[in-house]
This record gives sequence, C-alpha cells and structure tokens, in this order.
Amino acid sequence: MSDSPLTYLGRLETRSRGHEVLDALAEMVARSGLGVGDKLPPEVQMAQQLGVGRSTMREALNRWEGLGLIRRKRGVGTYLVAPIPAPGGPVDPDVRLEGDAVLRLLEVRLTLETAVARMAAERTTPVQAREIDRLCTELLEVVARGQNYREADSAFHTAIADASANPIFTQLLTYLDHAFERSAESPFNRAGFGLDSFRFHRPLADAVVARDPDAAERAVIDIISSVRTEVEAIIRAGNAG
Repeated sequence: MSDSPLTYLGRLETRSRGHEVLDALAEMVARSGLGVGDKLPPEVQMAQQLGVGRSTMREALNRWEGLGLIRRKRGVGTYLVAPIPAPGGPVDPDVRLEGDAVLRLLEVRLTLETAVARMAAERTTPVQAREIDRLCTELLEVVARGQNYREADSAFHTAIADASANPIFTQLLTYLDHAFERSAESPFNRAGFGLDSFRFHRPLADAVVARDPDAAERAVIDIISSVRTEVEAIIRAGNAG
C-alpha cells in the first residue's frame, strides 16, 4: 500500500461515539486495502484524524477487540485478525460483525464439544449418567415453560464436560460460554434465540447415558448446526428485529 490508511479517515462532523467511529474505521480498512495480519495506524493518530478523543477511539477499538476482530500487542500495535465488512452494504454492519464473531465461536465449540461428547460417552460413570439425564430433563422443562434457560443449559453442558474426565475441557467450555454472552440489545440474545437447538439435547443426553460416542457426536453437530443456521438467518436479515 502506497498511501497511509490515515488518508482514508475524514474528520467527523459530530463527536458522537458509537456507530460513526466504527463506520469510519471500517471504511478506512476497506479503502486502504488492509487485511488480516495488517497493522492499524496508531490509536492516537486515528483519533486526531477523526477529531475525537482518545477515550472514544479506545471504546471503538474495545468493541472490535471484544468481537475478535483485532489483537493488541503492547508496545507493538493493533493488528487485524478477522475480515472487516465494509459499511454501506445491505446488512447492518454491527449485526454482520457480531454475527461473524458468533460464527467463529461456533466453529471452536463444534470442534471442542464433539470431542467432549465422545469422551463423556466413553468415560461417564453411572452417577454422572444419572445426573446428566436429570439435568437434561430439568433444562427441557425450563425451556418448555418459556423461562430463562441459560443457567440450566450451562449446568447440563458442564455435566457432560465433567463426564469426559478431563477438567481442562470444563474450563475451556466455561470460558467459551462467557465469550458467547451477548448484550441485551443484541439480535443474538433476543427471546427465542437458539430454541430450535433444544430438540437435540435429549438425544445428546441419551447418547452419553447409553455410552454411544457416535450418537453423542451427531447430537452435538445437530445442536451447533441449528444455532449456526439461525445466526446466518439473522445476518441475512441484517436487523435486530
């Protein structure tokens, strides 16, 4: 690239936070040809070019970092680690960015949880199997009542991870569960999101209890695929409705 990416940043008419700064940064990335692995200009220079405070720029970059789009290296700089969609397309850029982040998390969960489910089916003890069956029943009852299912869902999946007899799996899944949390305004946290996946939770529990690793793996694939399909539909819709 012959031009500095800063040349593609224009001073904002207002000093408002949020969308304007993020849209300007996305346009800079698109017009300058920055890609995965490339370094962003220094934070202070981007703030000066846009005419906003450093705290405003930091908030914008924190948003991108939280979505797994950039990585900061102390004393080195900020690098792109995922594609940034250009603003102005048919899909709301915030929905697209968050949706892409959720899809990346689902890729990790698919790889990890299929292995966990297989090991749980191979290693579960009778006591653990009974607890998994109980927690699945409890979870599905909570879902059927239309109540917040997050705690019950976490308990069920944690019990399966525990049955793998490898505590590191439990720690990793707990971390991913926190990473999957969305804001109250997020379309990926709206009422009913992910409900379709619960029809595959009983097959997962039954497979682990029956010590059938192949069936357990298939159930996890069905669960993740169901959520992925819903995420992709929300991205296509491009709104939070």
